[in-house]
Amino acid sequence: MNHWTELSIEFANQRNYLDELFRVYPCIPENIREIDESKWESVEVAFKTKNKIDLIQSLLKLKLFPIKDSYVAYLRHDHGAIMRNPATVDRLWGRIYELGLNEVYSRCSDPKEMNRQIGPLFHRWLKKKELGVELLEEKQFLATKENSILSGSDSQLLDFAQRHLNYSGTKGLDFIGRFNNKYVIGEAKFLTDFGGHQNAQFADAINLLEQSNVNAVKIAILDGVLYIRSNEKMHRFLKEHPEEFNILSSLVLREFLYQI
Repeated sequence: MNHWTELSIEFANQRNYLDELFRVYPCIPENIREIDESKWESVEVAFKTKNKIDLIQSLLKLKLFPIKDSYVAYLRHDHGAIMRNPATVDRLWGRIYELGLNEVYSRCSDPKEMNRQIGPLFHRWLKKKELGVELLEEKQFLATKENSILSGSDSQLLDFAQRHLNYSGTKGLDFIGRFNNKYVIGEAKFLTDFGGHQNAQFADAINLLEQSNVNAVKIAILDGVLYIRSNEKMHRFLKEHPEEFNILSSLVLREFLYQI
């Protein structure tokens, strides 16, 4: 097993891993969503007058629809479909009307789901200089030989890696740094559970490690349930993956970077 993977597993199982990880991923629910008053007024009028078409159209203008339904996204993209599909409108109307106006408002103002908030948290942590180095814009990053981290969005990091590091991937990156005159590129993921979308996130990170001919040290900065000793697919991979695959927790990232 890769030394840094083993160190990450030990950290997760023998120390206050979750307490420490909260510094990187402070998953605190956001406040309720603000609803535009004029848009909500249209919802209220349509609800009270039982105007099904106007109600659905008004709710689609809000950021969050009050019920989960596989047909809502279609209606968002094709407003004309509302007029052509009265049975679908009736079905949605019935479910919404049963909720009552207060519950509809409550659901439309729900905070963002936690898994949708996690992405930017790693970047915020980097900006706090927890790794002991500056985040620099591309021009400054290229001009210095000092240890540093490239600042930018995941798409900007992807563009840099393609232009300068012979990276052939098509998905954005979460980390590009230079330590001891060696470039380091990586993806950062907080895997909160097993299965489904989380397995896909894990696979994205592993795809980076499998890239060949990249002129950089490749790392998968992974945290979460994968370090729990179990027979789950992700943990089995950790025990079986090639030693040269650098899979490690963000909590040992600093130590890894300075030993390169």
